[in-house]
Amino acid sequence: MAYDLITMGRIGVDLYPLQTGVPLAQVSSFGKFLGGSATNVAVAAARLGRRTAVITRTGDDPFGAYLHEALRGFGVDDRWVAPVPGLPTPVTFCEVFPPDDFPLYFYRQPKAPDLEIDAHELDLDAVFDASVFWVTGTGLSEEPSRTATLAALAHRARAGTTVFDLDWRPMFWADPEAARPFYTEALRHTTVAVGNLDEVEVATGLREPHAAARALLDAGVELAVVKQGPKGVLAVSGTGETAEVPPLPVDVVNGLGAGDAFGGSLCHGLLAGWDLERVMRYANAAGAIVASRLECSSAMPTPAEVESALEAGAVRGGGSG
Repeated sequence: MAYDLITMGRIGVDLYPLQTGVPLAQVSSFGKFLGGSATNVAVAAARLGRRTAVITRTGDDPFGAYLHEALRGFGVDDRWVAPVPGLPTPVTFCEVFPPDDFPLYFYRQPKAPDLEIDAHELDLDAVFDASVFWVTGTGLSEEPSRTATLAALAHRARAGTTVFDLDWRPMFWADPEAARPFYTEALRHTTVAVGNLDEVEVATGLREPHAAARALLDAGVELAVVKQGPKGVLAVSGTGETAEVPPLPVDVVNGLGAGDAFGGSLCHGLLAGWDLERVMRYANAAGAIVASRLECSSAMPTPAEVESALEAGAVRGGGSG
């Protein structure tokens, strides 16, 4: 049976402080969680009942073993998660200063295993058959991951729904100025583009949301989704359908996983065939729920939690996932 969603990209261990409002140098205890944007998107969709898998690489170490256990625990197929000898599993720390300051510290040296995905190792039939295939901008930042990502997109040839998460992390690029041509190439093979204002500017050179959305459509996608932070989200389709949805009120604890929850819920709504505004409202609500919690992967909401937030018109309470 084909997967509802296959994602391809980052995986790692998130070590998040169990104290908020404290600089990293003063934190005394941490929680250990599955992390990585593409992986978290697969977890979010699995929590909503979708059959998901992730294509990525870990180190051949205890943290890599932990990630396999965590993926299985969340119901995400780990058959395409393989170790890379000699490279450590990435670790990410953050600082938590609600409501809007969450510095990230990536430990991905000498190279992240997820950038060692090789085109010759891909199960291209599974990629083609998946209802939704999701790739990220980080996957384009180094070889052999860049070639593998573009090869998977070219083989899929815009079958089904193919999502490009613009996922701009300048620290992952040896030359950030070189990114746009690779983003342009990826957009040729995708049907949905998702990004915040910084990310759409990297992809298109434009920052104004409506102009950037139109530029993404002109680049070849069928649906452009521009996340505008406090202004909510704008979605524009190639058929002219537009949805602009404000954020759901929430007391933010940690905003770092909200975009991944949004992504998994976006996939869920597209798979369900909902109208554009319903998809955006649902994804916004899922993101707000995760923003009300400390962790990312284990904070991903259930359908009942999302529906409850939508009914209430706000996220109540927060707490752990």
